[in-house]
Amino acid sequence: MPIERSDGVRTTLEFVFSVHPSSTVKVSEAAVPQKRGANITQDALNLASNLLSTAPASVTPENWYAAIGPQLLALLDKGDDEPELVKAASYIIGFGILGKKSTGAPGTAGWKCLAEPMLFHIKPPPGAVNTTGVDDDGIIDLSKDRVLVSCGDLSTALHRLHALVVAHPNPGLCKRLLSPLLLSLWALASWDEIPEQRVVEKVLEPARALLKIFLKLTPSPELILLLVQNMGYVGGYEKSNTEWMYKATRDNGIAIVDTKHSMRIGGASPSELTLEDIDRKIPRLLDLVTSTLSDADISVAFLELFKRWLISAKSTDGPDISLKHDEQQDPITQLTEMKTLQAMMEKFPEKLATQPKHILDLVCQILAGVGGKADEEDEVTGVALSLLNMIVTTPGFQKSRVDPETLTLIESSLDSLSKSAASLSQTATNLRLLLLYRDEVDPADSAGTAPTDRQIEDRKTYNLAISYITAPDSPPPVRSEGLNLISTLVVSRSPVLDVPGVLVLLTSLIADSDEYIYLRVIKLYTLLCDAHPRSVVRELMDRFVDAREAHTLDARLRAGEALLQVIQRLGETFAGELARDAGTALLTVAGRRPRRPRTEARRQRDKAARVRREREARDAWGGELPDLSDDDDEDPADDNDDHHHHSVTPEERRRRKEVLERIVQGWEGQRGSEDVRVRASSLSILGAAVEVNVVGLGRELVLGAVDLSMAVLQLEREVEKGILRRAAVVLVLSFLRALEDAREKGRDLGFGFGQQAQEDVMRTLRYVAETDNDGLVVQHAKDVIESLEDWQVVRLLPPQGAMSPAHLGGGLTRLAGLEVNPERSAAAADSSDSLGSARPRIEEVE
Repeated sequence: MPIERSDGVRTTLEFVFSVHPSSTVKVSEAAVPQKRGANITQDALNLASNLLSTAPASVTPENWYAAIGPQLLALLDKGDDEPELVKAASYIIGFGILGKKSTGAPGTAGWKCLAEPMLFHIKPPPGAVNTTGVDDDGIIDLSKDRVLVSCGDLSTALHRLHALVVAHPNPGLCKRLLSPLLLSLWALASWDEIPEQRVVEKVLEPARALLKIFLKLTPSPELILLLVQNMGYVGGYEKSNTEWMYKATRDNGIAIVDTKHSMRIGGASPSELTLEDIDRKIPRLLDLVTSTLSDADISVAFLELFKRWLISAKSTDGPDISLKHDEQQDPITQLTEMKTLQAMMEKFPEKLATQPKHILDLVCQILAGVGGKADEEDEVTGVALSLLNMIVTTPGFQKSRVDPETLTLIESSLDSLSKSAASLSQTATNLRLLLLYRDEVDPADSAGTAPTDRQIEDRKTYNLAISYITAPDSPPPVRSEGLNLISTLVVSRSPVLDVPGVLVLLTSLIADSDEYIYLRVIKLYTLLCDAHPRSVVRELMDRFVDAREAHTLDARLRAGEALLQVIQRLGETFAGELARDAGTALLTVAGRRPRRPRTEARRQRDKAARVRREREARDAWGGELPDLSDDDDEDPADDNDDHHHHSVTPEERRRRKEVLERIVQGWEGQRGSEDVRVRASSLSILGAAVEVNVVGLGRELVLGAVDLSMAVLQLEREVEKGILRRAAVVLVLSFLRALEDAREKGRDLGFGFGQQAQEDVMRTLRYVAETDNDGLVVQHAKDVIESLEDWQVVRLLPPQGAMSPAHLGGGLTRLAGLEVNPERSAAAADSSDSLGSARPRIEEVE
């Protein structure tokens, strides 16, 4: 069991990934294999997660997670050395354990053993101060700070948390893990002192990355206001009683120390925020805001700060501005908010104009309260006029779209100010004239139709999603959240959705190396096909066929997987010209005739470069290169078989390896032919299309697909073509299922499966079942033979809908070619009894 060994979790993972049937058979097929010949596929990852995330019946969950938890967390430290292992550990932690309510909710065993060790090393829990700090020998050094969390432990926790949320992009789990750490991450991300580069890389950079991820997943103006109000946060849970704080250590690191202990030994209390600190932190906050929040959220946060500033700036004799604010703010917080407000107006005024209605309402309220007494409130009035000028001069602003009552109050207030003796009278006069003739300045938009509220919100959502996906520094959780936002627009059939643009975006993302991203892309294709089937199918077909030879093999296969799911979702609507075009293209790709000269030229160049490198290596070595491979790690499955059957000699292993490598090399095709894997994928998609809607494809395509399958089984007998023959056999089975489904529904296909054709297919399948060199092909052929024999019997029965309720439970029914009808005979007998006539008689005749 994994809990019986210190490396039990890693050993279990390596064993599962090595022996799972879905693992690749060639080292080059794995992204970064952890064992020779093994690759971490999604099926293998699911199996490993099921094994490790659930405690066996003989072990309590507390003991199980306490044993495997440290091992899983340690795997998150592998980083760039073993990224596939980090991904596996993140999947097991995030999906298998923390992703389940029974094991991942706060207070459960899984949460305590896997989440709390990371969270508590970034933000100590209440009570940690009272139980920490005594040295091993029981002596407390009063001259030193009592360190609760060392710089090394803080760095490890941040890197593990970052690895978990990035390698397993689950936005929901990410929010649950990071929401308690918002202020802690802000304190580290805005660290005032300039530490050594190693501390920046180990502590500050992961904290900034985590903070950006959280703000992008939960974009909210309230969070920005919270950061402004806690600009000088250094640790603890309450401003008035800071139990612990982040502090620079003597070796230029950052640690979490006991504040009360420092004060008892004569140390200084947590310092107040100074004016220099505010000036340093505000630019960092604005950089964070512009990189995470939308313009609308920035505008809302600005308005809230502006209202707070108005309350603080309002004097006793000032204007009667009806703003309510029940909170009592300290001077430091007021100063912080005022300087943040000023910095926002200077740095991005165009972003603040995205909420013109709210700003105009606030400006109207201020100017109406000032009246003609602007000299008493020059500062407040000046800011209000600046905001009004910002809104009015925004491109696309139309006076006709402003609320008439609000516009009337603003114009009358400007008229009063322009006639007063205040210093702002000239500014008010200019604004009054600009507002009066604003529509004449830009008449082109005056006749335009104003967008609805839903269109405005959908446009913001769409722009935010595109920014999340296309930003070069967006981590996987943020890109995943961007795809979720687009999914909501697709489901709601939003009119702002740019379908061609979304398809181009999905086309680029389907080649993403992160499995969670391209699986979501495939899901998004299936949602998009409901409203735009032609565009989606043609886009995927163009990428799958790849006539210009511009895409990689993985990108084509993923496009094929998406096309398969789209066709299955379309169902019977996959018909007409769309089905015929797609079926023809699939039939062409599956055949042997397509040639890819550019791909062949690229393969020849790669081969020549490989031969040149090997020659240079031999010259440098001075002879043949030695084989440095470790036979013991070559095939763990063989080692497992050794205990049950017989030992595998090195010579047998070498021959088996050569066969596997020849198969993989044969997949690429010879003399510029199409890759076997793409041909097999095309046949599989074609089989799914036949089963989904055989009528939609038409007689020629369906019969052509069956004929092609028979030709593949008869002519392409090479070992490396095994996957192609498997797909051919499955296509025949799909054809039989389509025929049976049509028979049960009483549908006329317009063509049939004649007796001669049945005999030809049966003869070919029996030959394949006896002579093929691929075990799966043999088994598939036997299954299809049995299905075909059953169908030949069942087709003699009438369709299900033509049977009476009395016969639904079984029994003898009408048989083709025989005058047998028990139902009519029984009805006649009942009728004879009721009429008193003679019953049918059986007479013996010579």
